[in-house]
Amino acid sequence: MKQHHPKIHRARNRNRPSAVVAASLLAVVSLPAGVTPAVAETPRTQGGAAVVNGDFSQGLAGWKATGDPLSTNVAESGNPQLSQRLVADGTVNLRQKTGTLAEGWWTVSARVKAEGTLGASRIGLRNCGVDGGTVLPSTAQDGAWLQISADAYVTKTGCEIVIETRGKAGDWAVVDDVTLTPGSVQRAIRGADLSNLAKNEDMGAAYFDANGRPVDAVQAFADAGANLVRLKVWVNPADGYNTTDEVVATAKRAKAAGMKVLVDFHYSDRWTDPGAQGMPAAWVGLSPQAVADAVYAHTTEVLTALENAGATADSVQVGNEINPGMLWPLGQTWDVNPQDDVKGAQWDNLALFLSAGARATKDVNAQTDVILHLTNINNGIGGLTWWYDEVTKRGVQFDTIGLSYYGYWHGSMADLQNAITTLSARYDRNVIVVENSYPFTLADNAVDPWENVIAREGQLIPGYPATPEGQAANFRAVQDVVASAPGGRGLGVVSWEPAWTAVPGNGWDPADPTTGNAWENQAMFGFDGRALPALQEFAPDPGLKR
Repeated sequence: MKQHHPKIHRARNRNRPSAVVAASLLAVVSLPAGVTPAVAETPRTQGGAAVVNGDFSQGLAGWKATGDPLSTNVAESGNPQLSQRLVADGTVNLRQKTGTLAEGWWTVSARVKAEGTLGASRIGLRNCGVDGGTVLPSTAQDGAWLQISADAYVTKTGCEIVIETRGKAGDWAVVDDVTLTPGSVQRAIRGADLSNLAKNEDMGAAYFDANGRPVDAVQAFADAGANLVRLKVWVNPADGYNTTDEVVATAKRAKAAGMKVLVDFHYSDRWTDPGAQGMPAAWVGLSPQAVADAVYAHTTEVLTALENAGATADSVQVGNEINPGMLWPLGQTWDVNPQDDVKGAQWDNLALFLSAGARATKDVNAQTDVILHLTNINNGIGGLTWWYDEVTKRGVQFDTIGLSYYGYWHGSMADLQNAITTLSARYDRNVIVVENSYPFTLADNAVDPWENVIAREGQLIPGYPATPEGQAANFRAVQDVVASAPGGRGLGVVSWEPAWTAVPGNGWDPADPTTGNAWENQAMFGFDGRALPALQEFAPDPGLKR
């Protein structure tokens, strides 16, 4: 059966012709007692922080290699680069002691490629006092370079930079341009979209920790290290969920667990995405100005209810995946006849609607962060800049850029990192990935045999199998790629519906309870309701594993 689902993104190909800090999104990170987190800084070398031969132009001079010498070398073709390629199962290390470092956060960064066993290669800082590091993401998808950074809190006189590959014969990593800089590269946002949780619980879903003990799902995410909950809101949905009252109830649970709240306004009675941006039934036939007034009133109602309940929204999405505009047909900016004069008018309508939502957000609480959310990175950066150029030249006010990134649809991690760097520099705004997920299996839950959106090996990202471990590794890799993006403006990642497990009655269509869930194999709870390893990747800084 062919799966119809609102999250399937249509591929579109078009030729598209002062810093705002998202302070309300910044989260408290677990640090040593009395330590205040530093703002991530653009890499630079200072005094004793210089890395000797960080570009490997002098071979391995300045570095100490351990393990099989045949598995570590400097490639001489083109620019010299460190190569760790295991000729047999085992471990190779490359280490360099730093000079004397001032107490505080320090970050090691490098350009990297890697492929092979999950988690085989890593980079980090050891013997610092509070060590840190991260696994190198697989670049098997396209072989492109990634910038990866890892931080540590130095309390001793110095550290040791470590580049390691540990795994099976054939596992490899290539590393270049290693730098050590003052500052932090923390993942400020570690979010979970729990929009379907209330309905799931009402339909009988139960959640357990990895050992089978019952848990409250919201608290489970907070305990794992998540610090933000995303909640969508619809205007008048057929099933009565994702309404103002439902959003307030879940938001209160999130706040009680110590997490922030991001409200995702769809401005529709049901799902919106690049293929569907339907007008709420009650607004059909209104003039553009009347629709803008309705946007303002609806936004104000929801956010005021949250504030009155003590669950003030920390951030707001004005629209969901709005590449083609929203509130069709008045705000539809794709599939409009280019010969029609109406196209410019529809861009003006879209700007009117976006401005109404942003203005309502700030009128309720001036500190709430306004996000404009796009997707389809795979169509090229030009499509994204074209869109933001159009809304900024019409004076739409917003604080942060939001992106969807599903690696099986939206290009490689290098594409994602390039989008973050390009957009943050061009518009002087931070960037957050507000949607991301990955399967832990390709199987369907027998409780809900509705065909999964991702159900075949050929859909997977090379290097990340559909296993609990592969899912966890992919989530961590996407977070690291965002946090390490050059420019330091990647705020973090929100996992999409990691608690939407399969239960009868909670399918994708709010008007049809017989529909199923095509995403249960991408939840962070297994078919038995137990927490999967991916849940632990919300931790602020797991450090060097193994």
